[in-house]
This record gives sequence, C-alpha cells and structure tokens, in this order.
Amino acid sequence: MNATDQAAVDAFPELAHLITLRNGGWRFLPPLTRDGRPVEVDGFREWPGGWRDVIGVRSPTDVTGLRMTDEDPPGIVWEHDGHLGEVVATLLTLPPPGDRLAPRLVVATGPTLWSPISPLAL
Repeated sequence: MNATDQAAVDAFPELAHLITLRNGGWRFLPPLTRDGRPVEVDGFREWPGGWRDVIGVRSPTDVTGLRMTDEDPPGIVWEHDGHLGEVVATLLTLPPPGDRLAPRLVVATGPTLWSPISPLAL
C-alpha cells in the first residue's frame, strides 16, 4: 500500500476494502457529489464475454454489489446489499461468470447504459 492509500485508510479504515478491489483490477468512476461533497462511489470489473460486476457505495453501511449481463438493458443475475466489508468479501468470492457455479439466471433488469454514441436523455 502506498503512502497516499495508507493515509486514506488511517483516516477512513473502510477504504481498505475499496483499495482491495482497485488492486484486483476494479475501476472506479469519479464520485457522485452533492454540494461539493461525495455522496456515492461506484466501481466495476469487466469480465470476458461482457459480464460486469459493479459496486455502489453510499456509506459504509449502505452498499450494493451486482453482477450484470452485457445486454441493453443489462440483466441482473446477482445482487447483494449490506456493509462495505461484507459486500466486497461476497463479490471477491463470487465465481467467475464462466464457472459452472456462477449465477446466470436474470432476476431483474438494470437501467439502460449510456454510451458516447447514444444521445443523453434529458
């Protein structure tokens, strides 16, 4: 862990979980802000074949983890809500999409994803 990461974890120990994801290849979007303060951090990991795992952190006790298909709109095949450490641990133990034990059944539909080539609905 570099000095910047260590300083962040010293100030907010829960960030260690997000650093674990980042070090495992996850990418994070710029935080959503309200009145200049971060209100949500969203991250994702893309798998071969278009599958995507995502995490949305609104607070250390209000976190959602998902696995989605590459369809438009994406199909949600797995979801877990809980504390940050719990959701991260569960995401890290979720079998890869190609594994025979991985979830495949679409149980819900996610929002349509915006892309640079599609117009932004206002």
